[in-house]
Amino acid sequence: MEGKLYLCATPIGNLDDITLRVLNTLKEVDLIAAEDTRHSIKLLNHFEIKTPMTSYHEFNKIEKAIYLVEQMKQGVNVALITDAGTPGISDPGEELVRQCYAAGIAVTSLPGPAACITALTMSGLHTRRFCFEAFLPSDKKEKQRILDELKRETRTIVVYEAPHRLVRTLKELYEALGDREITVCRELTKKYETAFRTTFSGALEHFEENEPKGECVIVIEGRSAEDIKREENESWASMSVEEHMEYYTGQGIAQKEAMKLVAKDRGLAKRDIYRQLMVH
Repeated sequence: MEGKLYLCATPIGNLDDITLRVLNTLKEVDLIAAEDTRHSIKLLNHFEIKTPMTSYHEFNKIEKAIYLVEQMKQGVNVALITDAGTPGISDPGEELVRQCYAAGIAVTSLPGPAACITALTMSGLHTRRFCFEAFLPSDKKEKQRILDELKRETRTIVVYEAPHRLVRTLKELYEALGDREITVCRELTKKYETAFRTTFSGALEHFEENEPKGECVIVIEGRSAEDIKREENESWASMSVEEHMEYYTGQGIAQKEAMKLVAKDRGLAKRDIYRQLMVH
């Protein structure tokens, strides 16, 4: 009988946040795969868990996933834990999950702490719709591409950052998105937990004078739909009707449909667009 993969959420700070289900599972599985065994042994020792442990991290995720899948095929039950929070969120766990599904291995997730959700719910910003960007990429071109995408994002945005890079990232986000409302959450669930509700400019002023400490989550208000619409209207107004039509027909859209779209963009009737095109 094949084994199973258990994604076990572990505390992001306060050890009391671990669930009874996770504790029981960590004790009952045959093997625990941990992102950092030196870090995770402290958690296991605290709860007197004696289950064997093996490393599974960013630099061995493909080869080790192959090994773990083979173990599960032979009936071994494996629990995956990250350094803190829910496995698979901004960590190599997603590779193991992907390989398990490819091999027909059952996967289940034991819910628990996740820094992105914890920060979002205490941010004071809109929570119904949000997007999670984790850590912005280090590659400059890729980072710029993502920042360009976020400029038009209307959902609340959640970004992770290490304390030594916080000021730099705040500057990059400020330059790309403008001075929006944000909440910077630090040391979540720990003794010195803070949720600093401010703006990009306010956060920069504060953290340039006060060195940030602890892992940070930046929660950013999304752009209003009204702002985007106003910008689009300004963009259309700078075009002639012919250029506006070419914008759509150049995408392979039929002329009749393109005329409808141009009329909608400009807040005019289709017949008005037709008349202007006939005049020219």
